[in-house]
Amino acid sequence: MSQSHIMPGFRPTLSITLVYLVLIVLIPLSAMVLKTLQLSLEEFWTILVHKRVLASFWLSFSAAALAASIATLLGSIIAWCLVRYSFPGKQLCDALIDLPFALPTAVAGIVMATIYEPKGWIGEWVMAAMGVQIAYKPLGIVFALIFIGLPFVIRTIEPVLQEFDSAMEEAAASLGANRWQAFVKVILPNIFPAALTGFALAFARGIGEYGSVIFIAGNMPYISEIVPLLIITKLEQYDYAGATAIGLIMLVLSFVLLLIINSLQWWLRKRNGQL
Repeated sequence: MSQSHIMPGFRPTLSITLVYLVLIVLIPLSAMVLKTLQLSLEEFWTILVHKRVLASFWLSFSAAALAASIATLLGSIIAWCLVRYSFPGKQLCDALIDLPFALPTAVAGIVMATIYEPKGWIGEWVMAAMGVQIAYKPLGIVFALIFIGLPFVIRTIEPVLQEFDSAMEEAAASLGANRWQAFVKVILPNIFPAALTGFALAFARGIGEYGSVIFIAGNMPYISEIVPLLIITKLEQYDYAGATAIGLIMLVLSFVLLLIINSLQWWLRKRNGQL
């Protein structure tokens, strides 16, 4: 390749990228792996199959997946509304979407726990009407993770909808398709990869979320204890090897799941001719 084809500043940008990867990513992860290697295989397996650890992993991943799924559905509807329609207060709604990015997650958790607790504004009404308790239960964790993950979905889908050519909808309508058929056959295949990306971002954020969850979860072992809280508990007990072992398991599982999601996204883009 000739020098004219090389991006200007290639060497300094590559150097900065490598320094970032080494200092911020590789060294901390390597330290976690090395700390975990202090455990024997039997000790590592004992930590992995402990009932409290398994319950925490099941709760964290299932709650994150459920919250990300709901956030993807709601986020797609909200993004569609913001892109396709004009209404009073639209700019205010658009600004409020980014609030979870700026608001400290601990503050969000305290507020949600206050309004969703059994005697809170919303929690009391839900308990009276449906007999369902939100705060201090796994359901409260899902609510907190939806709040955290929703902006990722909306901001991922919005650009795709903005660039979508409405002439494709008009062509579908001219061929006799109704609105639902046009959405399923024309619009959905184009926005689905972006929706999948939003799901992956919301899911990844939900797995490791701590601040907004601990105040509304109840933090009961085997019931509403998430993996990040279990790691903090291990650290407070000076069980650093156990904490890093749980963290390593979580890292591997998260990486595998995100790899599967990204592979599916790549396949969908390739199938739709976007690659």
